[in-house]
Amino acid sequence: MLNRAEQALIEEKFQQAVGRMGGRKDAFLGPMEGLSADELLCMKFLIASLPASDMASYDGGLLLKFARHALFLRENVPWGKRIPDVLFLNDVLSCRVNNEAIEFCRDAFYRELRERIAGKSMAEAALEINYWCCEKAAYRPTDGRTASPMAVIRSGFGRCGEESTLAVTAFRSAGIPARQCYVPRWSHCDDNHAWVEIWADGRWHYLGACEPEPVPDKGWFTFAASRAMLVRSRVFSPLLPEEEIVGRSGCVTEVNNLSHYAETARLTVTVL
Repeated sequence: MLNRAEQALIEEKFQQAVGRMGGRKDAFLGPMEGLSADELLCMKFLIASLPASDMASYDGGLLLKFARHALFLRENVPWGKRIPDVLFLNDVLSCRVNNEAIEFCRDAFYRELRERIAGKSMAEAALEINYWCCEKAAYRPTDGRTASPMAVIRSGFGRCGEESTLAVTAFRSAGIPARQCYVPRWSHCDDNHAWVEIWADGRWHYLGACEPEPVPDKGWFTFAASRAMLVRSRVFSPLLPEEEIVGRSGCVTEVNNLSHYAETARLTVTVL
């Protein structure tokens, strides 16, 4: 259960978001009438997490679909109630992965995945979901704004950032906390890469998005990541994860994931 400080922070950021809505208030606040306490908390969290551009593009009816699906998963997948509350909000409920267009496809994804993951552990289910993602899309370089998961499925391809956006959405659709990881620049070449981390049974594991392996924490980039200078994730949330924070802008927090892949040490620099 969220503590009082976390609940108060969500309420504070929600009220600030309402103050920025202008003429869009009815579009967001109207669907919140008559909701249960859990639905209301999820809606406030989602609204508090929205970038300004999303306030102009979407509405509360869309967010309510995300809230209700997440709460359904909380009650109906075997691991739903084992997920810590902040992790559930940040990495299952959250409707945004990158800068993709937000489309509600999680119920459709879940219907396709439900039988495939039945009887499996969280980690086993994640591996199976990644096979499903591989069936839906192959790698191909693209340019421009990150395509949405449904756009990737319709086209059958995407770059690593788009494949990982699809995979994160698929994992979240089944109630598995997931986030996109990104290396902005490899140390050994002039390139970058994105993949996925999933939380299963108490800790984070990594997977190559749409690149299934028989076990977690294995990918073609494993060695390259061990030499990386920075591996980061973006969290769209007013609630800070209990990890090293390397940046924060508005509702977006950047987390340093490098210690998951390489030996790290803290260096203190004194400027005289």
